[in-house]
Amino acid sequence: MRIKWLIVIILVVFTAGIISSILIIHNKNSTEVDLVAINDVVKTVEKNWGQIREETFHNSDIKKSFSIIDHSENVIYQTPGNHFHTIYDAIKNRDIVIDVKQNNEIVGKIIIRNNEREVIEQLKRELITSISLIFGVVMLISILYIIYIYTTLLKPFQQLQNFAVNVARGNLDIPLNMDKNNYFGAFTESFDLLREELDAARQREYETNRSKKELVATLSHDIKTPVASIKAVSELMLMQVKDEKLMKQVNIINSKAEQIDLLVTDMFYATLEELQQLELIVTEQSSEVLTEMIENVNYDHQIVYDAIPQCIILIDPVRMQQVIDNIISNSYKYAGTEIMIKSQINQGYLELHMSDFGTGMSEDELPLLFNKYYRGKNVGGKNGSGLGLFISKYFMENMGGHISCTIRNDGFTVVLKIKLA
Repeated sequence: MRIKWLIVIILVVFTAGIISSILIIHNKNSTEVDLVAINDVVKTVEKNWGQIREETFHNSDIKKSFSIIDHSENVIYQTPGNHFHTIYDAIKNRDIVIDVKQNNEIVGKIIIRNNEREVIEQLKRELITSISLIFGVVMLISILYIIYIYTTLLKPFQQLQNFAVNVARGNLDIPLNMDKNNYFGAFTESFDLLREELDAARQREYETNRSKKELVATLSHDIKTPVASIKAVSELMLMQVKDEKLMKQVNIINSKAEQIDLLVTDMFYATLEELQQLELIVTEQSSEVLTEMIENVNYDHQIVYDAIPQCIILIDPVRMQQVIDNIISNSYKYAGTEIMIKSQINQGYLELHMSDFGTGMSEDELPLLFNKYYRGKNVGGKNGSGLGLFISKYFMENMGGHISCTIRNDGFTVVLKIKLA
C-alpha cells in the first residue's frame, strides 16, 4: 500500500517537472531573437522606404513587435498592439534599435520591442496555473487515498471497537458484519465466532444456575413439610406435658423449629424471586384481615395494637401475611420487647407503624436494611439470612405500597403503607 502511494507521488512530481520544462522551453523560444528575420525586415524597409504599408511585411517571418520611425521620431509603421513612445523609452526598455539607411544616410530607425517582461509575467501566470493544477490533482489523489484508507482500515477498526463495547456490555446478539475480502476479514470472522461461543457459554451458565435455583426452591419447599410436622407435634406436647424440665426442652424444640421454618421460608422466597416466580394476586380486601394476620403471629401476647380503621385495601393476603410475619419475627428475635402497632389513614394509604423498644441500630445501617443478605451489627450471633426485609420490600412495592424504617431514641419502627382501593 505504501509502495502504491509512493508511485503516485513520483508520477505527480514527474508530471509537474515535464509541464514546467515545456513552459520554460516555450517561453525561452519566445524571447530568442531571429536575426535572419530582422535582417529581412531591415532590407524590406530600406527597399520600400517612403512607400511602407501594411502589405509590405506580409511575407516577413519576424515574430516580434516592431515600430518604424523617421529621423524626427514620427511613427511610419508599427505592428498591431505595439505602441512607440520615444527613443529614450525604447532604450530604457532594452529594445533593439536598428538604423535605416538610404544612400548611406540614416533616414529612420526600426525599433524591435523587447517583450521579456511580458514573457516573464506570462511565465509566472502559466506556472501558477500549472502549480494550482498539480496541487489540485495531488489534493484529489490525497482525498481519494484518505477515503480508501478510511474504508479499508479505519472503518473496520471502528466496527471492531463498537463490537468490543457491545461484548463488554453483554450484548452478544449483535453480530460483527464485515466483508471477508477486507484486510481484516478473517480476523473479524474469528471475533464473531468468539461472540457466538460467549453467547452459548452464557446461555449454558444461565440454564445451569436456573437448574440449581429450581433445585434449592424444591428442597426448601419439601423441607417445610417435616418442619411443620415438628412444630405441630411440639405444640401438642406443650399442651400435654406437665413436667417443667420436659416443657423447657419441648419449648427449645419448638423455637428451633420456628427458626428453621423462617430460614427455609426466606431461602425459598429469595430463590423464587431470582427465578421471577414470586407471583402476587392483588385483590380488594377489608382492613379487618390485618387484625387476623397480626393475631396469627401474636404468640406470647406481646403485640399491643389499636383498632385498625375500617377501609378497603389492595393486597395479596398471602404475601401480606408473610410481610407481617417477617417484621414481627425480627422484633421477637433482635429486640425481645413488647411490640406496639398503630394505624392511620394518610394520603391514600393505610399506614401501620410497628414499633419495638430494643437497642435498635446505627443511622449508618439504615439505608442498607433492605439489601439482599444484609444483616445488622446487632444480630448478636442469632440465626438469619438477611432476606426478610428484602422480600418484604419486594412484596409491598408489587402491591402498590411502601415499606420504610426509622430509628427512635427508645427503639425501632417499621412503617407499612398499604394502598387503599
